[in-house]
Amino acid sequence: MTVVTTTAPEGTVLVLGGRSEIGLELATRLASGRTVVLAARRSNDLTEQVDAVVAAGATTVATVEFDADDLGSHGAVLQSVVAEHGPLSTVVLAFGILGDQTRAEQDAAHAAAILHTDFVAQAAVLTRIATVLRAQGTGRIVVFSSVAGVRVRKANYVYGSAKAGLDGFATGLSDALRGSGVSLLLVRPGFVVGSMTKGMTPAPFSSSPAQVADAVAAALGAGKSRVWIPGILAPIYFAVRFVPQWLWRKAPR
Repeated sequence: MTVVTTTAPEGTVLVLGGRSEIGLELATRLASGRTVVLAARRSNDLTEQVDAVVAAGATTVATVEFDADDLGSHGAVLQSVVAEHGPLSTVVLAFGILGDQTRAEQDAAHAAAILHTDFVAQAAVLTRIATVLRAQGTGRIVVFSSVAGVRVRKANYVYGSAKAGLDGFATGLSDALRGSGVSLLLVRPGFVVGSMTKGMTPAPFSSSPAQVADAVAAALGAGKSRVWIPGILAPIYFAVRFVPQWLWRKAPR
């Protein structure tokens, strides 16, 4: 674990997926006066990310090795962060993969890999995080779902089904956490223009990682449990529920 310290820390923000564009943008918005821990694979190669969070006013920025797909390592990562930096104030799950839908339709291993990273690994680490935060009696969790999981489309049904599972898991966990002092913010963004979607034609009502981070930070500040980004997607996807399946299967990505 490498550490860059400027002054005494205040609070601990843990970003699981510290190389994520959205995760980093959100970290910079939560950084002022706090300890921020960026967890990712190849954690020794996060110099640019660390510099950005330091510039945003974090008092301490640390990096820790984290492989989301290695479920057995999650507990040790959380324990090490708490041992070195104290109680967790906010935990952001910012890891995930889009995968290749065409390949996944023929390659069962690739389909399983998408589901593992985007649902199984998320559910596993969320369970461990919830246990840690319940013991503290306080803390916030940020989970990134997607409109792709609200009603799954033919064009990206493998990724969409993983997000559908995550959305349901996070919704249930949020209800289970009520009264514990721990809260969960479920984020449902539309198409995000970034490295993960490079080369793809943006869908209507697209957002940038910075816009997503702004909306999430505002939702955290307001104590919300759900946020759609942009907000217009909430009524649109309410209406989408009533679109007949024969028409919905023709929907593009």
